[in-house]
Order: sequence, then C-alpha cells, then structure tokens
Amino acid sequence: MAKRIITISREFGSGGRFIGEEVAKKLGIKYYDKEIIGQIAKESGLAPEYIKENAELSPKKGIFAYAFTGRDITGKSVEDMVYEAQRKVILDLAEKEPCVIIGRNADYILKDRDDVLNVYIHGDMPEKIQRICKLYNISEADAVKMINDIDKRRMTNYNFYTDQKWGKASNYTLCLNSSKLGYDKCESIIIYSNRNGNNNCNLPINPLYYS
Repeated sequence: MAKRIITISREFGSGGRFIGEEVAKKLGIKYYDKEIIGQIAKESGLAPEYIKENAELSPKKGIFAYAFTGRDITGKSVEDMVYEAQRKVILDLAEKEPCVIIGRNADYILKDRDDVLNVYIHGDMPEKIQRICKLYNISEADAVKMINDIDKRRMTNYNFYTDQKWGKASNYTLCLNSSKLGYDKCESIIIYSNRNGNNNCNLPINPLYYS
C-alpha cells in the first residue's frame, strides 16, 4: 500500500531538502518546509522570525537551556509552545492531504499513523562541506562550523522532544547516504518505497546501495 505522507529528516548539507522537494514534484503531492513557518507562527501567536530560528533547532546554549528557560504558570516554556503549535500543524497537514514534510520532528509526531514513510538523509562530510561552501559562499572552515552547529541543535531539539535519538536508523524506514547514492537515486528509492509500501520494497540487499 502506498504511503500518503513522506517525512524527511536530514543532516545539514546532505541535500535532504532538495531531494524532498523533487520527490514531491515527481509524485505530484504537496511539499512542506519553510511554508510551515507561517502556520506555526499563527497557531502559537509568535513572530515568524522566532519560529524560523527555534521551531526545529534547540536554543544556542544547548539542551540545558530547555531546563532553565522561563516557564509560565502551567510549566510551559516558549519552546514548548512552539513545539505544540508545530505538532498541531503537522498533524493537520497529514490529515488534510498527501505530502512531503521536511524535518521538524515530523517522523515522531506522525508515529501513530501507518501511512507514513520516514526517511533520513545523511552524507559524507567532504561533500557536505563543498555543498555548503557553494550555497552560502563561505570558507571550508566556516562550513564545518555551520554544519556541526546546526546538526547539533537539530539533534538536541529532536532528542529532547521525542525521547529518541536523532539519526538512529531504527527510527526511520529508510536511511540514505546522498554522497554515495547521489540525489537522483535517493529520489528513486524513496518514490519506489512510497509506492510499494514498507513490506514489499524488493530493493537490492546491498549496503552500498543505501549507504
């Protein structure tokens, strides 16, 4: 049975966003990434700029910032409000129509649905560095710092709100190395898996095919 929803978690610089967008185009379904920011802002009552910085990333001070952040009388922090708004938006989108959702802990938020294909895109550091250098016109040293910082904050946010480990293979249906496979093959594997469901993906059993 084909899956209605595809979630794509990704390492920074792995091309996961590009891959997800192309998959959505080829399947003729909606694609949600930055488009969600406005909806989360409306739901939470917070500024879109704040959502852009905090909806998927942990505070820059790390996981301890969650413990010491200010809370209201119900015990909720601003970060909790953002996450709850994000959760509601993602649940509503999944109920509304078939789509590809990038990041934002969507794999965990939709864990109780049986029509979701969860994908994790990762890559080799040299390729990720080159991609970020070109995209942001920065030095290799700055690219490394940017990759490490953003991935650390994504991981912290995910681990805190899901009690799972970001990037752990068992949390996803597919884990694909875009550096080894290339974007086109990643897209093909995702589309094939989506159309054939989880149990009948007769793909070659070869570690190099996926990693």
